[in-house]
Amino acid sequence: MAGTLALEATGLRKSYGGVVAVNSVELAVEAGVVLGFLGPNGAGKTTVIRILSTILRADAGTFAVSGIPHTDPVEIRRRIGVLPESAGYPLGQTGQEWLTFHAQLFGRPLVEARETAHRLLAEVGLADRGGSLISAYSRGMRQRLGIARALVNDPQVVFLDEPTLGLDPAGQRQVLDLVARIAKEYGVTVILTTHLLVEVEQVCDQVLILNHGRVVAEGTVAEVARRAAAPRRGLVSVRAEQRERAVELLAGSGLQASAVGNDHGGQVAVLIPVDTEPETAAAEVLRRLLDAGVPVLGFTLEGGRLSDAFLAVTEDA
Repeated sequence: MAGTLALEATGLRKSYGGVVAVNSVELAVEAGVVLGFLGPNGAGKTTVIRILSTILRADAGTFAVSGIPHTDPVEIRRRIGVLPESAGYPLGQTGQEWLTFHAQLFGRPLVEARETAHRLLAEVGLADRGGSLISAYSRGMRQRLGIARALVNDPQVVFLDEPTLGLDPAGQRQVLDLVARIAKEYGVTVILTTHLLVEVEQVCDQVLILNHGRVVAEGTVAEVARRAAAPRRGLVSVRAEQRERAVELLAGSGLQASAVGNDHGGQVAVLIPVDTEPETAAAEVLRRLLDAGVPVLGFTLEGGRLSDAFLAVTEDA
């Protein structure tokens, strides 16, 4: 399935009155990928998802889901699953009844619909609670039930909007493990929106960041962090009596270097600009010190964080 596009869009645009919510958005997401779909409040994420799930009509642009063009919305709906941020649950029904009902809506006979509901409850860890009223479910259980509902039609693309919102750490972990598993085992493409960037770092293969309706960064987590984040920092450990000498030597290399800690320590911090490959900068740091006869006791390269990149590309001028 590698290289097959499950979701693609060109020039998507949507306005509400005089406000442009989505402006020339381009997408190309391969099958089986978990995409972290990020952006501050009002960036246009929900509008894009509503367009791609055929709830809203774009003012301009085209898109396709698993090769089905936007001009065939009924067929697209057969191929997608959606868990909205504010999903409503019928508290007077059991989990089994609710999933059976939705399976029937997609044309499954009653017996097959019940089998589908039973299977999905087991896959989301609710096999022993299928006969319980949804009113007795915890928030985490309802979120897992919502994910099961999004899978009831064997979709090829699933949109999950803030699936861990309001969950405790254990509930978050359960939902994230489930997201990773359905992508791997089903080959489903997952579009995950969340404000918890650590979740994206844990489960997402790709990241796309929107700001003011435009794509401002995209790629793997590592690529986005490296290209857009604030400068990375290297920590060099030398002998305490060599620290000032190390700072002087590194300052001559075009890097910002400064002593770290108390006067008796031997650590030097080096800022590495965004446009410099960290590995190249690290090699230059070590070469300069060793060539000058300053022994290096240790070197640590701090990784760029997605949170830094997110702030760098979304903060307003």
